[in-house]
Parts: sequence; structure tokens; C-alpha cells
Amino acid sequence: MVLKINHQSAIPLHIQVERMLREMIEMPEYSKGKFLPNEVELAKRLGISRNTVRHATNHLVYEGLLIRKKGIGTRVSNNNNVVTRLDNWHSFTQEMNQKGIAFKTYEIDVNLTEPSDDVAKFFSISTEKKVVCMERLRGLDEGPIVYFISYFHPRVGLTGKEDFSKPLYKMLEEEYATVAATSREEISAKLADKNIAGKLKVKVGSPILKRKRFVLDPGGRPVEYNVGYYNAEHFTYSIEIHNGK
Repeated sequence: MVLKINHQSAIPLHIQVERMLREMIEMPEYSKGKFLPNEVELAKRLGISRNTVRHATNHLVYEGLLIRKKGIGTRVSNNNNVVTRLDNWHSFTQEMNQKGIAFKTYEIDVNLTEPSDDVAKFFSISTEKKVVCMERLRGLDEGPIVYFISYFHPRVGLTGKEDFSKPLYKMLEEEYATVAATSREEISAKLADKNIAGKLKVKVGSPILKRKRFVLDPGGRPVEYNVGYYNAEHFTYSIEIHNGK
């Protein structure tokens, strides 16, 4: 493919670059995992600024079509990589259904347990007050890629016998009149310990993403304390920030 753009066209340069990259994404050599030319090389070959190339690339990364790895390069995304937005307010099942991604549940376990200090503090209850805890291991046909642990406030009324195969927040709203209205999120990078490595089928010490979600109802009361462990090789988080000026 000849890499070129029309500098005399009324079409903005970054739009032309984006269109060119979309064509490259469809090419067999790149769709199979070959890295795209880096930003400096593209800018030089096209006679434009690196910022213009980055503008176009960022849009495709945001859409989930490209994956950028710092210090390595940019490549075409594939079916084994899931892009999820930090401002997406859905249960995991709803979000994956919206994206048309076929996910499967490898394990699900629901039980009553005494909460940890952190969970009890968020719920403002005693550590001796048992809560419903749900553990789910989910993934693609190739294997598990995310492990969730959810704790629910006793006020919600869950018994542990519910059909948790349904979208979680939809089930809470329809069956328990509990609306998940607000979520506060914390994301960090960590190394997989023996337990998490065993769940995600990775080596101990492999990089993973840890995501905490603190869910509140419309009145600001705690509903769910959720911790998710994601295989970093299969997940990309995307967020769009506006200047505000």
C-alpha cells in the first residue's frame, strides 16, 4: 500500500490519515498482528506533524480498533482484546452484549460470608454481619480473562439463590427495586499472586489490572463493593477527556 495524503484537499489532514489507517487495518498483514509503522515514520513519509498522526491514531485506539503498547508500538486489535470505557455505566454482561462479544462464565460461586474490614467500612456494618458474596470467572472461548468478586449490602435483600446469569444491575432493579445510580472506580496495576494466576491461567507475577467499583443507589447508599482482576494482555481501558474551554 502506498502511503500518501492530499495536502491540497479540503479534508483535514488527520481525517485523511485516519481513513488511511482504517484501510491498513483491513490488510491481512496488519490484521494478523503486524505492528503499524510508528508515528515518527508515518509523519515523515506523509510530510505532516507527529501530532497529526497521533490525533488520527488516538481516535482508532478509542474505538478499540488499534492497541497501543508504550515502548513497543501500535497494532490492530483482535477478538482476544476487549476495550472498555471507564465511563461506561453498565454491568459487565450488558457491556459485552452491547459490543457483540460472546463471553462465557467458567465459574460462579455465591455464598454468605463475613466482610473484610474494607467491605464492612464501605457498607458501614460490622465485620460480623454476613453479606452475599458472588465470585465469577469469565472469559472467551480461549480461556478466562477476568475474575470478579462482588459483595452486596444486606439491605438489598439478596439471598444468594438468585439467577446471577442475568445482567446484574438489571436484576437488582427489577427484582429488588435497587437502582445502581453512581459508581466510583479505582484502577491499579499489580502482579498476579498464586490465587489470581490460577484463576486467569497466567504465570505468577504476570501483570494484571485491578479494578475496584463502589456502587451507590440514588440516595447515596452503598449497594455493591466489587473487585475485578483483568488479564492485562486482553483488556484495554479507554477514557475520553474534554478540555472544558
